[in-house]
Amino acid sequence: MPSFDIVSEVDKHEITNTVDNANRELTTRFDFRGVDASFEQSGDSVKVTAQAEFQVDQMIDIFYRCCTKRNIDINALDVEDDATHSGKTFFKNVTFKQGIDKETAKKLVKLIKESKLKVQASIQGEQVRVTGKKRDDLQAAMNVVRQAELDQPFQFNNFRD
Repeated sequence: MPSFDIVSEVDKHEITNTVDNANRELTTRFDFRGVDASFEQSGDSVKVTAQAEFQVDQMIDIFYRCCTKRNIDINALDVEDDATHSGKTFFKNVTFKQGIDKETAKKLVKLIKESKLKVQASIQGEQVRVTGKKRDDLQAAMNVVRQAELDQPFQFNNFRD
């Protein structure tokens, strides 16, 4: 039976490249000359550090722009609302959403079932597997997922005929 998997993941190398590009842009910006500001990556999160809260907000915008240049969907980012003050610096943590959590997976399965397509969707860990008899039904299910507004980017892989 034809099937495919719906996943949500961001390439770690692209995250590293984005952080490097953002740090490089900081060194060229005139308003950040002589300011102790940086982007630090640790796993799936990035710590944005600066001397003032408004500078942290400007750095978040720089990071969004660098993500867009590297083809990382901004919906995959989860930014803290308030900057944390520690000593002389302010910082915010930006985390990347990896995998599909149970709530979102249930919404995806419900969305696919409500579309009345002849496909079955099942949750398998941090991904959703969709199976059907016809390839066209699977492609229609992909379009349904693409048009859904679930605040998370989805990729389709493991398409088997």
